[in-house]
Formats: sequence, structure tokens, C-alpha cells
Amino acid sequence: MDSGKFADDKTTSSGDVEKGVGLLDQTEETSSLQEGVVHETEVKRGLKSRHVSMIALGGTIGTGLFIGTAAPLRIAGPASTLISYIFFGVLAYFVTQALGEMATHTPISGSFCTFNTRYISKAVGFATNWCYWFSWAITFAIELFAVAQVIEYWTDKCPSWAWMLIFYFILTGANFVPVSFYGEVEFWVSLIKILAIIGFLIYALAMVCGAGAQGVVGFHHWKNPGAWGPGAGLVSNITTDRFLGWVSSLINAAFTYQGVELTGIAAGESSNPRKTVPKAINKVIFRILIFYILTLFFIGMLVPYNDPNLDNTTTFISSSPFLISIQISGTPVLPGIFNGVMLCTIISAGNSNIYIGSRILYSMAGTTAPSCYRWTTKQGIPWVGVVTTSLFGLLAFLNVSNNGQTVFAWLMNITAVAGLTCWIFISAAHLRFMAILKSRNISRDTLPFKARFMPFFGWFTLVSLVIIIFIQGYTVFFDFSVNDFFAYYVSLIMFFVFWIVSQLTLYRHEPWVIPMDTIDIDSEARKIDEEIWEDEPKQMGKWESIWDTIM
Repeated sequence: MDSGKFADDKTTSSGDVEKGVGLLDQTEETSSLQEGVVHETEVKRGLKSRHVSMIALGGTIGTGLFIGTAAPLRIAGPASTLISYIFFGVLAYFVTQALGEMATHTPISGSFCTFNTRYISKAVGFATNWCYWFSWAITFAIELFAVAQVIEYWTDKCPSWAWMLIFYFILTGANFVPVSFYGEVEFWVSLIKILAIIGFLIYALAMVCGAGAQGVVGFHHWKNPGAWGPGAGLVSNITTDRFLGWVSSLINAAFTYQGVELTGIAAGESSNPRKTVPKAINKVIFRILIFYILTLFFIGMLVPYNDPNLDNTTTFISSSPFLISIQISGTPVLPGIFNGVMLCTIISAGNSNIYIGSRILYSMAGTTAPSCYRWTTKQGIPWVGVVTTSLFGLLAFLNVSNNGQTVFAWLMNITAVAGLTCWIFISAAHLRFMAILKSRNISRDTLPFKARFMPFFGWFTLVSLVIIIFIQGYTVFFDFSVNDFFAYYVSLIMFFVFWIVSQLTLYRHEPWVIPMDTIDIDSEARKIDEEIWEDEPKQMGKWESIWDTIM
């Protein structure tokens, strides 16, 4: 099994079970005899297509958007924050484009790290696999921390560590239930999440136009206190300081967009990528525009960057721009309701973090991780992976002895940089893939899906991400702190350690970079003739067609 591949040895039952997607793919159950003990070694395929599509849509809408946008708005201001999120939206779009082209040419049941193994080197595939798992495991700690903060909005009678402990066991236990139940819960929570964002956009438009206590807001806050924010507070030149503030906001944007690569994986898992990939990838840009850019645009109009609640250290959740905008607009009941929506969202996200992290370890078992990660329960739950991933949630308890915003920033930086490292190698693998096609006189026009504006935007994305990942921790060099340096760069250091050590040990007989003329791009590649598609999509009804268009 290649590094990063999920459920590679699955027992197929093509027409009986609808296909899962990438990290969400579930397979039939088998068992193996190891040292006289029978261990189940296959997870179960239990997700339906509606589960997969809704989870992919709602997967990136969570803590990063609801809470993580406070710091960039406070430091960079509404205009700079909007620019940084648009910029990262462009990068996210081209990452999914690159992944979509590779995933439809060579469809895989699982993690994109397989492409790094195939087109760059086995050591790079090994390192990115572990980085990708690490990003999901650390994100679980962020969600646990956020759950406690959300509850403190209503009451502080119970200490935050107690809430974190309670939900640690609840979410870990929830990942031992059958996957079909998980899919059903995630479907409805993702639907609530999406409807909440749409409802907020309608509400925000009404408030901007004068329906709230402030009257017509318009662009008033862009004029007073201003559109550009106070800056990072590091240098005396205001223009330079504001630019540094914009740079600081990039890592928040990176964290918010983590998970959009799942859409590209979903495209590769489709039974008929020629028809579904263009739709799936083109929807990414509209989701980015609606759920991120438009939301931030309205928040920037409703919340001035100097609002003291954006820097609220007493009740961290009170710094959420969503809650602040509702409070400013004078709607008394709605903040509590929206806080409840955020609580459901964060609990759902924490559940997904363990789920995806455990499946990453499952896919790595026997190749880049110990074989025990393939052990499953009779219900097909990879229990060793669930336990291992959930243990990283205990990092949330750093909040007990540190400021809430500081802990959130630490964990957010760690997971964002780990995710960006994986994005870098998605782009690098795609550039290698295109170079291989060119060297063999294979036109990209013959592929099931051709990524747009490549290779220019492939190089643009790669170079931009490399620059960002190295400069994102620049503030630590103005006032050096070991803790801050660790938070900014531990993920990057971890990647290089995994890469170099695995190259010198596990793959010492393998090249550092695989020569292009030795790479096989034909085996496992999907044949383009439509006659071989496993499942022709059924004709959708009127309402199904409308739903598909919207979502």
C-alpha cells in the first residue's frame, strides 16, 4: 500500500454501496490473525453520497471562521483582512485545481500524500503523511479549547478544564459508534452550519442597510476608525507596520481554509470524474466567495477594528466577530442562539478531527506507521488510531495555565503551518506531474480534468506558500520567545526531521527525488473511455437538481 492510501485492500461491492470520498471512504470488514489474536483489519463503508457531499461542504466552516477572524480584524483592519482572505482563497482554489487534475488521472482511495510518494519521493510522502495527520490531531485540541470557551459565554461556574475533559471523553467515545451514525450526525450538523452562515449573511445585510440599533452602517467603520487597522505594533513607520499586520493575518486565513483540499480528493473518488470534477472544482470558488469572503466583508462593515471585545481575554468567545456584530446591532436574543450554533459546529468539527486523523493512521499502517493502526473493532472502527489521535486533544489543557488567546494562537499556528506544508507538496507534485506529461508529449487536454491557468498559477501558489510558511513567525524575531518560536516553526521543523531521517534510514536506497523518466504514470490511471465507468449517475429529479446546484 502506498503511503497515504486509504483502504487500499478493500473488498469492493460496486453497486451495493455508494462510494465514500477520500478520507471519508469506508470499506468492508475482514480480519487477520496476528500472534494468535484475531484483529479486525478493515473499516466499513457506511457513508452515503449525501453524507459525503455535505461533510465536504461544511468541513472547513468552523472555529477558524467563527473565532479565528478576530485577531486579523483587530490588527490588520477590515480591508487588509479581506485582502488576506481573498489572497488565500486564490491559493486554496489552485491547490484544489492541482489536486483535482491528479486525482482524476490517477484516482486513489485516500490521502493526497500518495501523489508525493509517486511523483517526488517516498520520504516526502512519508513526511507529508505524518504532517497531515498531525494537523488534524492538533486541530482536535483547538476544538476542545473552543468548546469550553463557548460554554463560558453562558456560565463560568464550572472551570474550563472540566468542560474540556467532559467533551474529550464524549468526542472520543463518539468515534467508536458505527460510521453510518457518524455520517448522519455530520450531515445534519453541517446543514445547520451552512444555514447559519446564510442566515447571518441575510441578517448582516439588513443591519448594514439600517435595520439595527445603529441605523444605516454602510462603510462608516471603514472611515472611522478606518479600513487598514493599527498594524502589528512593531515598527514606527505606520505603512510598514500595517503591512506587517497584513502578513500576520495570513496565518489566520490559512487556518480558516484548512480542509478545502478534501474537495479535490472527493473529485478523484467520483465514479465519473469527466462529469463530476468540473462541477466539484468550480463550486469551490463559489463556496469561498460566499462562505468566507462575503461573510468577512459584512463583518468588517459591522465591527470596527478598535472594538475592545476583539481583544477580550476574560471570555475568549466574546471576541468572536460574529457575536460582536450581533450585539452591536442590538438584537438581544440572537447572540445566545448563534453561540449555540457555534457550539454545535465546534463539537462536530472535533468529532471530524478524530475521525479523519484515525483514518490517516489506518492508511499508513504497515508502511509508514505501525501495523497496529490497522486493527479495528467488529464495527470497523480503527480504535488504535482513534485513541492515538484523541490523545493530542489533551494539549487543550495548556489553557489552564496560560491566557486563552495565547493558547489558541499557539495551536492555530502549529496546525496551520502543518497544513500549509501539505499544500506546498500538493503543488509541487502537480508541477512534477505536468512536467512528466510534457516530457512524454502527452497533452493535458486529453486528461479527464485539466487544472486552469497552469503551470503559471501552480508556480505562483508554490512560491507564495513557501514564502508564507517561512515568514509567518516573523514577530518572534522582534521579541524572541522560545514558546512563540516553537508554536510558529515546530511543524516545519517536524516535516524536515521526518523527511531527512526517513530518507537516511527507511528509504536510504531510494533517490531523494525520483527521476522523471522512471515514474510510472499509467498504472492505476483511470481509462478515459466512459464505457468503463463503474456507476453512471442516475438522473436527478427537479428538487435534487436544485439542491445540487446550490450546494
